[in-house]
Amino acid sequence: MIKIHPLADVQSESIGEDTMIWQFCVILKNAKIGKNCNINCQVLIENDVVIGDNVTIKPGVQVWDGVTIEDNVFIGPNVTFTNDLYPKSKNTEFELLKTTVKKGASIGANATILAGITIGENALVGAGSVVTKDIPSDTVWFGNPAKQKGTINNGKISYTND
Repeated sequence: MIKIHPLADVQSESIGEDTMIWQFCVILKNAKIGKNCNINCQVLIENDVVIGDNVTIKPGVQVWDGVTIEDNVFIGPNVTFTNDLYPKSKNTEFELLKTTVKKGASIGANATILAGITIGENALVGAGSVVTKDIPSDTVWFGNPAKQKGTINNGKISYTND
């Protein structure tokens, strides 16, 4: 059963079973959300968005057109996605850049993900990071700009010494 809080504005009908959508969310008509997701309060999901199964999106996140979030991903509070590297008001030359968060990845609170980025499977992005380039699978990145600081092997993190 899909659980949608009465104070949420959910226009999409493409929402999987056992997904919970909390108060003050806005989900536009063409968004696709998988099953068993937890979309916390104050989340905006635009039209050209695909969200897989078992995804958690914490409060204050905006998922703009062009973002795909695969299965089993965690998106921390106030993560910021972008979809335009040269934003301007009323931009008639807007170029939508696609961003993909691969299966099992986790993005910490307040991280910023620039447009056109791919975050690899099971990668970890630390809180407050600014991601400016693709992140390989099974790696740990943090900082501004984010840099690789470790690897993940069988769920265990090994940090580098720099």
